[in-house]
Amino acid sequence: MLETRTLELKESITNTFLKTVSAFSNYDGGTIIFGIDDEGVIKGLPDVKQACLDIENKINDSISPQPNYTLEVQNNQTIKLTVNSGLQKPYLYKSKAYKRNDTATIEVDTLELSRLILEGKNISYEELPCEDQELTFHMLHQKLMECIQLETFNKDTLKTLNLYDDSKGYNNAAGLLADKNHFPGIDLVKFGENISVIQKRATFENISVLEVYEKSITIFRDYYKYELIEGADRKKVEKIPEAAFREAIANALIHRVWDVKSHIRVLMLDDKIEVISPGGLPSGITADEYLSGKLSVLRNRNLANVFYRLGFVEIFGTGITRIKQLYQDGLIKPEFEVSENAIKIVLPVFEKNQDLSEDERLLYGLLSKTTLKPISDIAPFLPFGKSKTTQLLKGMFKKGIVKIEGKGRGTKYMLK
Repeated sequence: MLETRTLELKESITNTFLKTVSAFSNYDGGTIIFGIDDEGVIKGLPDVKQACLDIENKINDSISPQPNYTLEVQNNQTIKLTVNSGLQKPYLYKSKAYKRNDTATIEVDTLELSRLILEGKNISYEELPCEDQELTFHMLHQKLMECIQLETFNKDTLKTLNLYDDSKGYNNAAGLLADKNHFPGIDLVKFGENISVIQKRATFENISVLEVYEKSITIFRDYYKYELIEGADRKKVEKIPEAAFREAIANALIHRVWDVKSHIRVLMLDDKIEVISPGGLPSGITADEYLSGKLSVLRNRNLANVFYRLGFVEIFGTGITRIKQLYQDGLIKPEFEVSENAIKIVLPVFEKNQDLSEDERLLYGLLSKTTLKPISDIAPFLPFGKSKTTQLLKGMFKKGIVKIEGKGRGTKYMLK
């Protein structure tokens, strides 16, 4: 047994565990086991009944407000303290709030403390009054007319969308949708054959998120959609499914944190697009739940509602599932990376499954990440020998999937 983000081990009872009680109460809960050292070795407590009283008294006297916890004696040797995520955040120890950082407990910064205070009041940042109150909504009005044929647009419309209140005025969600605002947006870069070659760079900020969304899609179409002429017919081709890119951008705008001045980053390369949005997952959802689509916790409810009404997203919380479905027949699947402060979605160029065997798929996946390579640089990364690798490459060459250059020892392979 080793310490984790949600498990702390304490050989004895000292006041340091109270910081962790604050951290678990403020976020996703966790467990502290007393009588076990940092290496996971059971040392035991001399008097578990008295120890329970000591732990209870320390928590009740030192943590404010009162956290939700339970104590359990195990084998008359150790004590298991289970701390639940609380509703009355922030939970303070000596007037400070704490959080877990991997296996350590640290004090939260000013920004994080303000988020905890809002969460404790069940208020999101987007629901706070906007610092700009002289706002216009021509873009929002236009989109409502186009998408749901809404002709009348006034303060009552904004109230219905939870963007305006008679006493508080416009909220931050309204600011995000306004034609001009003070919010960051998207920083987009299109690279050439490598990251040293920049073909285009565009930053969309201080404008409606609806315009940010549309401008990003316009640039996507310039580089990842084209027309193929076959005889008298014109066929539209998407190197990357536009629907997947739309979902990724909408997901980034809806779920990001807006109280930091960082841009959403969109990196466009020849073989993939990376969309990186500031802010990890909201409290109450794990990475597995998010990636599987089993659970969705909306960070920006009002903004998500507008995107849903306009048809930019299908159903709340289905963006990741939708992207996976769009790549169901693709050889290379999209990737999703969740960290404490960011979420990254990687959309590879779509290559249709051409009835490849499992071994050929492994080889395909390896070649997709490299340029021209000799067999000696390919075979060591596969679970079969050099001879079989060569046979597979020749077979994929006949299928028109692999390109071969050179002869003899100088032969090199890459995907077409």
